[in-house]
Amino acid sequence: MGLPLCLVDAFTERPFAGNPAAVCFLDEPANVDWMQDLAREMKVSDTAFLVKESDGYNLRWFTPESEVALCGHATLASAHILWERGYLPTDAQARFFTKSGLLMAERNGKWIELNFPAQSEEAVEHIPCLQEGLGVVPIYTGMGQFDCLVEVESEAVLRGIQPDYAILATIPVRGVIVTSQASTPGYDFVSRFFAPRLGILEDPVTGSAHCVLSPFWGKRLDRVEMTAYQASSRGGIVRVRLDGERVRLSGQAVTIFSGELQAHP
Repeated sequence: MGLPLCLVDAFTERPFAGNPAAVCFLDEPANVDWMQDLAREMKVSDTAFLVKESDGYNLRWFTPESEVALCGHATLASAHILWERGYLPTDAQARFFTKSGLLMAERNGKWIELNFPAQSEEAVEHIPCLQEGLGVVPIYTGMGQFDCLVEVESEAVLRGIQPDYAILATIPVRGVIVTSQASTPGYDFVSRFFAPRLGILEDPVTGSAHCVLSPFWGKRLDRVEMTAYQASSRGGIVRVRLDGERVRLSGQAVTIFSGELQAHP
């Protein structure tokens, strides 16, 4: 028997949009090198590996280049598969034990709500190579736990950014979040996410970036609930809700394929 392996488009209601994530179910913990090799083979921004535990699932995420400590869209994809394949009853909470602590997911109709830690960022005056790498002048620059955050003056400026990825790859952070207030009706803020150091030039929809974006825009807009759009070429919608030291991220997901992996660890 092979290992269950699925590909899911997350933060979208239609195939071939949002952010694709591979989801692999393991019988027992696997060697890190093997998981990294499979993530490189899958060639999507993140591959999730799950191992069943008594009260949830151990969950790890790998990009094609390295393991990461937090990933939203692959967690959303994992929860989607748990309910779709019957590993969990549709009304049961999904619980994941990760390097970022306990993460939870619940179904709400067609939407899946993730319960993630809110993350703060602090203003910094200058990050070397950042402006040169983005080709735009920031109106605000901050540094969070994993990423730097850049606010630009408008959605039009954000959508027009053509980064120099080689320059951005020299900045010692997981990735660069670029954001602005939305001008497109129906959205409160928009963003893009670049992570060339992880082998991801532009991530289509980045759930974990919204752990920083949600408190950032919540303060500026004086809002607790907001709707965000990540303006990559694939695009994706993230509903956010601030909840004390946590942030609730909601999105939809679509399974692209399900199969069996024959190359066992």
